[in-house]
Amino acid sequence: MGVRARAWLAVLAALLVAVAGSACGGGSGGGEPAPGHGDRSGGTRSATAPAGTVPTPAHVLVVVLENKGYDTIVGSPDAPYLNRLARVGALLTDSHGVAHPSQPNYLALFSGGTHGVTDDSCPHTIRAANLASQLRAAHRSFTAYAEGLPAAGFPGCGTGEYARKHAPWANFPNVPAGSQLPFRAFPTDHARLPDVGFVIPDLCGDMHDCPVSTGDRWLSANLGGYVSWAMRHDSLLIVTYDEDEGTGANRIPTIVVGQPVRPGRYGGRVDQYTVLRTLEAMYGLRPLGEAAHRRPLTAIWR
Repeated sequence: MGVRARAWLAVLAALLVAVAGSACGGGSGGGEPAPGHGDRSGGTRSATAPAGTVPTPAHVLVVVLENKGYDTIVGSPDAPYLNRLARVGALLTDSHGVAHPSQPNYLALFSGGTHGVTDDSCPHTIRAANLASQLRAAHRSFTAYAEGLPAAGFPGCGTGEYARKHAPWANFPNVPAGSQLPFRAFPTDHARLPDVGFVIPDLCGDMHDCPVSTGDRWLSANLGGYVSWAMRHDSLLIVTYDEDEGTGANRIPTIVVGQPVRPGRYGGRVDQYTVLRTLEAMYGLRPLGEAAHRRPLTAIWR
């Protein structure tokens, strides 16, 4: 073979290697997207891919934190525990709040609608179905644990670092006072938890009035034990936020961790109605309001 032929073969081989590397995501460190910085592609599938089923976990806890955008948390050195959860769980890279300010997002997550509430005003009385009333009708259990709540079913708009605007169940007369408890009632025996529970830190622990690092430590100290237990007992923790810092995109971190979860990053736009739709699908409940127009999370399960 002549020198010129060998040279052309070498060029062709180099081109073939380059094409193969591009097809496999070469140059991206194995194809995993870097955290933060506007990444919305997540994994190779949408979190709500049509094909797939939704598990029925033994227990689900939903914790809602406050007023932080995706890029403020994901990859931040101030949130080491949240980022650890993102590594061992499912990180939803295109999750959004449905409104500003806080209260409409909580109502959306709990009841499938904002019921005309567009601000943080208090009190409200909303006579409508919601996740708690649905679970009770299906002979399932629901309990909300709110830090700073002075007593079960306390109807006040706020006291100390507790804010009713972050406790949507307080607006619904069909949610019994006995299922609205102070966080001090959170059981140390996690097997005694309800089928579905919500945890609402106070205005410091949820990052509303205190730094990200404070909220991250709160989560680790107060729910870290539950996460370890959930990984062995077919249970879940969903960590989400109400809204970002006030942008039009309203992009927020949402993380799902527990034994039924397939770890990874998942794209596809989701919001509070998606999370509600997923909870309803887990327990065979009819989707409420806007949740009926969302697909549940299906791709994130083992």
